[in-house]
Amino acid sequence: MMLAFSNIFRCHRLIQNPVRLLLVRNWHKEPIPVSWEKPEIGWTKLNFDGSCKGRGGKGSIGGVFRNHKAEFLLGYAESIGRTTSTIAELSALRRGLELVLENGWTDVWLEGDAKTLIDIIVRRKQVKCTELQRYVSHINLIIPELNNCIMTHIYREGNRAADKFAQIGHQLEKPRIWWHVPPDEVVSIVDEDAEGKIILRRR
Repeated sequence: MMLAFSNIFRCHRLIQNPVRLLLVRNWHKEPIPVSWEKPEIGWTKLNFDGSCKGRGGKGSIGGVFRNHKAEFLLGYAESIGRTTSTIAELSALRRGLELVLENGWTDVWLEGDAKTLIDIIVRRKQVKCTELQRYVSHINLIIPELNNCIMTHIYREGNRAADKFAQIGHQLEKPRIWWHVPPDEVVSIVDEDAEGKIILRRR
């Protein structure tokens, strides 16, 4: 079941318009049930997140890949120095896409909790910052390499695993990748996601 509020984008190998949009909205004022959703068979799902802390803007990134059985495939985390929250989110997505190519995954579901990225990457919202443009250009070069790509927004409550990896990134001196077995800090979240745990989000 799709979440109460989601932006769903399917990116195909199209020259003129590589992105197709389906927008689903629910305006109920009751608490919103949020849960992580498994990808379809044959697909790999990436949840990514960027973090920016303190007055100095210390940034970090993190992400997690899982399959249709909700099995942990790969996780990554990295400290990226002083930055902005938007660049941190873009950096987390870009690094995730680089790992997608490195691992040969071709049908990929991308999911993050920053709505800004939906506007920038899918709706092609113009950005003036040169650094932002560089990240966006790199991401837009990678996506057409995939056979199929879905990009969705999820509330933070459904992106806890990626958020935890991003938090771990703040503590690292160099980039790190975990294969097949997640770090202890993430195990319980991955298990809860696999079980379909629902968290109520208050408006």
